[in-house]
Parts: sequence; structure tokens; C-alpha cells
Amino acid sequence: MTQRTLMAALLLAALSNTVQAQSPKEHFDSDTKRIATRYADDKKLCSDERDSSQRMQCLRDSKAEYDKAMAQARAQYKNAGKPGACHDCGKVTSVVVGEKSGEGSALGLIAGGVAGALLGNQVGSGHGRQLATVAGAAGGAYAGKKIEEKAKSSKLWTVHVKYDDGRQAAFNFDHDPKMLSGDRVQNANGTLVRR
Repeated sequence: MTQRTLMAALLLAALSNTVQAQSPKEHFDSDTKRIATRYADDKKLCSDERDSSQRMQCLRDSKAEYDKAMAQARAQYKNAGKPGACHDCGKVTSVVVGEKSGEGSALGLIAGGVAGALLGNQVGSGHGRQLATVAGAAGGAYAGKKIEEKAKSSKLWTVHVKYDDGRQAAFNFDHDPKMLSGDRVQNANGTLVRR
């Protein structure tokens, strides 16, 4: 009789491996139906035994296989909804939009200096005019540099993440990552992707 129960267990294992494209609930339902059908078939086989002690042993073996298969199906269903352990997974804690200042070049400095010198040259006379020209050039150079930096500035999105293991990190994006606080994310090769 142990060969029958062994065959039943192997058949159940083979059948449970063939159904993979179902939802966890559908998979569980089909497994329990298959297990119950197999148990009913095993009980019919046990009833064919002539010796009562062998028949009772057959029923006990069938029941043990049924209980084992049901426990395994329940465990698979229970664990199907849980996400696998992920070392680089976490949750977005905040998304901050800031401004990344641009780089000023010599062009902005020179253009600002020339414009400032021309304006400074319009003020006063004599040494005062020379002093105003120098001050205008210096102020214009500074203003030209700042104007160019502002013109070349861009938005910067900083996404703060708290990993499942408690670590924290921040990731910068030069485009909107379309992530919100509370989103599940994963660090994939130094950047964030949604999970």
C-alpha cells in the first residue's frame, strides 16, 4: 500500500507544478480540489483491500498524505502574497524639488563687466568717473555671472528613501521621477525604480 500513497504524492507534486499562470487564490482552489479528488480515489482503493488491518493502514496512509498535501497547499497560498526579501528595497519618504544652479562662464563675466563699465562711465566726471567705471565693471561682472547662472539653472528632484532594513539614502534626478511619498522602490544599479 505504501507504493500507492507514494504514487499519489508524486502525482500531486507533478500536478501542482504544472499550474503556474494562475492567481494565488485560483492556484490554491485548484490544488485543494485536486487533493480532495485524489483522497477520495485513494479511499476507494483502500476499500478494495480484503484484510481489515491492511484496509485501516491504507486509510491512515491516505489521510496522512491528504493532510500533508493540504498543509503544503495552505503554506504556499499563505506565502504567495508576501514579497520576497529584497536587500535594496524600500519606501519613498519624501520628494523635494529644488533648483540646481547653472555654471557661469567667462562670457557672462565679460559681458556683465562691459555693460557695468559703460553704465559707470556715464556717472560723474574726472577721477569720480574712472572710479564709477571700475565699480560698474566689477558690479556688472558679478551681476553678469549671476544672471548667466540663473539662466542656465535647472530643476532637481531629490527622492529620499528609507530601505526595509532601516538604511536611508537620497537620489537626485534631473527630470521628474514621478514618485510619491509612500511608493515602494528598489535601488537598481544606482538609480531608483518602482516595485
